[in-house]
Amino acid sequence: MPKVKTSRAAAKRFKKTGTGQLKRMKAYKSHILTKKSQKRKRNLRKSTTVDAANVKSMKKILPYL
Repeated sequence: MPKVKTSRAAAKRFKKTGTGQLKRMKAYKSHILTKKSQKRKRNLRKSTTVDAANVKSMKKILPYL
């Protein structure tokens, strides 16, 4: 069997937690920050886990993570 290639773009954006879940950063924190409230921007700094609906496709592009 040949090796499966990892999506390098995804590998740079996702990490695995101790319990095996995928950790990601939140979106919408890169530009047009003036109209966003301080509370909203502060909450966007925190990381979160990948939604259960997307886990199957993530496992496919990150086979060795």
